[in-house]
Amino acid sequence: MAGPEGDEQFQFTGIKKYFNSYTLTGRRNCVLATYGSILRPKKTPAVKAT
Repeated sequence: MAGPEGDEQFQFTGIKKYFNSYTLTGRRNCVLATYGSILRPKKTPAVKAT
């Protein structure tokens, strides 16, 4: 990572505009999506022991 890049120098369309490895924003969105899918709460709560 050489330094800050401008998003305007890349002409991405569609989903590549938000998830790419060339811009800081695209890399950040990939990380947030990955961590969000790993750390999301479970659909059913754990069984409570009585």
